[in-house]
Amino acid sequence: MRIDLNCDMGESFGAWRMGDDETLLDIVTSANIACGFHAGDPTVMEATVKAALRRGVAIGAHPSYPDLAGFGRRSMRIAPDELERIVLYQIAALAGMAEANGGKLAHVKPHGALYNDAAKDRALADAIASAIKRHDATLTLVGLADSALIEAGRAAGLPTAAEGFCDRAYEADGSLRAREKAGAVFTDPVQAAEQALKLAQSGRIQTLCIHGDTPGAAGIARAVRAALEKSGATIKALGRGP
Repeated sequence: MRIDLNCDMGESFGAWRMGDDETLLDIVTSANIACGFHAGDPTVMEATVKAALRRGVAIGAHPSYPDLAGFGRRSMRIAPDELERIVLYQIAALAGMAEANGGKLAHVKPHGALYNDAAKDRALADAIASAIKRHDATLTLVGLADSALIEAGRAAGLPTAAEGFCDRAYEADGSLRAREKAGAVFTDPVQAAEQALKLAQSGRIQTLCIHGDTPGAAGIARAVRAALEKSGATIKALGRGP
């Protein structure tokens, strides 16, 4: 069993600090870095890219709706062609930061409401896939397992990776439970590790996510990684070797 362990990060902005990115980068294998539309700024983006490169952690763009005030967790009515340009802009910005520091993007994972909306809305999913393909068709599109986003990526000829969540509750239909509902976010490392192991062993998941803004994220990441390694899993970034 092989699995990638990814984390949403680089979500500080100006004087606002969020997440323990330095610690998390010592545990995870892929970093989904905010591109300035829901969080992050040029200074934070570059610092997070540099920190990931120092550790050999794969770098991915984490584009969102243009929603700084709502942290990208509010759905927005945006036409697919406009959304494509919004996503392309964000991917290109982070790619530029990576290349300027001797690195390269490996994947793209939409953030928050955009991720959840595109999991169900094929037109939005196609817009995201098109933006990725226009920038670099070798980038892996990360999306919710069995979602429209994965279908759109495959239809566009992109590498795809089905994602599961260690620190989020699921509904019966496989969607993520809305954050405003009770029990939607797991903060207990044991509970998160148990879910991670179950998802990894299902054979349907290539990458597991830990949210950098979840309380106690570093402790959750340690518990998840320990449980996976104890099970015999190989923890490795997407696309890196056998």
